[in-house]
Amino acid sequence: MFPDDINALAATVIRLAIGRGLQVATAESCTGGLVAGALTGVAGSSAVVDRGFVTYSNAAKTDLVAVPAALIEAHGAVSEAVARAMATGALARSLAKVSVAVTGIAGPGGGAPDKPVGLVHFAAAGPDGVIHVEHRFGGIGREAVRLASVRVALDLLIDRLQAG
Repeated sequence: MFPDDINALAATVIRLAIGRGLQVATAESCTGGLVAGALTGVAGSSAVVDRGFVTYSNAAKTDLVAVPAALIEAHGAVSEAVARAMATGALARSLAKVSVAVTGIAGPGGGAPDKPVGLVHFAAAGPDGVIHVEHRFGGIGREAVRLASVRVALDLLIDRLQAG
């Protein structure tokens, strides 16, 4: 279903999570559950994947992973602040000890001069805190933005699972 490199990254996440005895959760907007899908495609993932939140709408971000509506209003759904809140909210609303959040503009529409199509904010939370990464995947198309975002999200999970 996924390209080989994504399958390999997902397998690494599962192996590390099993090795550390840590459960994982995802909070996804523009990827629409693709990160959770990649993880659950790995045999044995049920031992460590607790849940995935698809928080495509602002209301879902607020309802499912407790992102304050005021934070979305102040910074926009596609922002560092919201990505961080999604990651920490996923931990608070799950049994997981490590999470990743993705929020962005996959396109082809929806962009603005300050937030162009291809802008994606990521955050990963774990025992060693929360990290944030911003990528601008300009001009590659919707599907490519989403798959590139899955790769980054899985890399961030690996980082959090290897930390500490």
